[in-house]
Amino acid sequence: MENRTAMRKAVLAFDLGTGGLKSSLVLESGEVLHSEFRAYETEYPEDGMHEQSPEDWWVALKASVKGLMSSPKASGCEVVAVSTSGHSLGVVPIDENGKLLRNAVPIWSDRRAESVAEEVFKNENEDEWYAVTGNGFPKGLYSAFKMLWFKKHEPDLYDRTSVFLGTKDFINLRLCGVACTDYSDASGSGVFSLEDWKYDLDRAERFGLDTDKLPKIVSSDSVLGVLSPEVATELGLGSDVKVICGGVDNSCMALGARGIKSGRVYTSLGSSAWVALTSDKPVIDLEYKPYVFAHVLKGYYNSATCIFSAGTSLNWVKNLFFDDDSCVDPYREMTESAKKSTLGANGVIFNPSLAGASNLEKGAEVFGSFTGLKLKHKRSDIFRATFEGIALNLKIALDVLEQCGEDMPEMLIVGGGAKNKFWMDIFAQAYAKEVILSKINQEATSLGAAALAFVACGIWNGYDKIDEICSVDSRLVPDQELSEAYGRVLERFKEQQVEA
Repeated sequence: MENRTAMRKAVLAFDLGTGGLKSSLVLESGEVLHSEFRAYETEYPEDGMHEQSPEDWWVALKASVKGLMSSPKASGCEVVAVSTSGHSLGVVPIDENGKLLRNAVPIWSDRRAESVAEEVFKNENEDEWYAVTGNGFPKGLYSAFKMLWFKKHEPDLYDRTSVFLGTKDFINLRLCGVACTDYSDASGSGVFSLEDWKYDLDRAERFGLDTDKLPKIVSSDSVLGVLSPEVATELGLGSDVKVICGGVDNSCMALGARGIKSGRVYTSLGSSAWVALTSDKPVIDLEYKPYVFAHVLKGYYNSATCIFSAGTSLNWVKNLFFDDDSCVDPYREMTESAKKSTLGANGVIFNPSLAGASNLEKGAEVFGSFTGLKLKHKRSDIFRATFEGIALNLKIALDVLEQCGEDMPEMLIVGGGAKNKFWMDIFAQAYAKEVILSKINQEATSLGAAALAFVACGIWNGYDKIDEICSVDSRLVPDQELSEAYGRVLERFKEQQVEA
């Protein structure tokens, strides 16, 4: 047996994403020592229905933990706790014995409940509801309306349901047998009051919900218990390993991206992209409707604006020009080519809304486009316009949040796109503010979930250590003249947004 007194304390952070589950072994120092990813499928049984199997999540967790702990890097580590971040707005029906009642459950993007929500808001003021909840996504996506869909279309399942859990809450139930949620997940329920930090039970009853089916809320860094003996054996972990509640994925990412003080802001640049602000007041705007989640740190909120297609739009352009395997690194070639164009791409404007319009667009029917094309243009202009269009679309997202009056002198960018220094320089000029890059980058969500565990176990005294871990790797400083030029391009970008 290894000498536990000489072993390094570590936690397992589970990131339950839309495409798969990533398990990360995180040391007390904040170093992500090793990660394992396992994918699972999303099924689309009918138009608007997006379902996943919670059993697939569990299989992915077990396989990833097995791969993680068998890695040589795990040698000498003592896992003391596990903590999970999960995608939001999921609805998992559980009976009074803790049994899963449906093999496939709706995930965040499932739109089956849109008509149910429309029916509810015939008798409710939608703006007032948004102001209370901060729920700025299309209303039918929120959990309460999915529960009401079950009540209307699968009444037997609804009646047998003791509690509707979120995605990460189901994982916790399997790990230690405790059914509850945290404030960040509850804030996506559609019936959570941001101001009061509790369910708006009167509103839930008016909607027609049985409020006893809503899960009890605890703090994100609460210790729920320890691994059940069966699960500990199955995962090859100690039976004294603590299970920490965790939080919704975007709030865990905010924590890992230095969101420990009011005014901290970051851009997540992945398949989709968003700009998120941590503050002690939610940003409520009835025109653009930023979506707000309670933070995993009670007392703070994460307000965000997003575009639905960023990396996916870049990938779409890449596939247009590199439709075979002859190019070893097409993204690098796109970048090198884009450098040969000029600021403003010689007049070409790209709107990246290929996945549809967000609340930032002029209308619901705005889609992606290249405009200003002439015979003189080269592919270098197309590539530059692509990088610039995504940055300018996110500049609009940033401007909405800045209306709240918070001082945002710098912007941390995380995600896969942050690896491209050329693109980051475009962001610095388009945002007209310093862009900072951190060594944490794509590990922000795992770090956030792990931080909750370290504090819950008393290994960290608080969350200030995150600033030390997220040390600045590099800074890109805007040039006033270039930023003013991008300001003029932005005005043309806005003019080119046209509805289909």
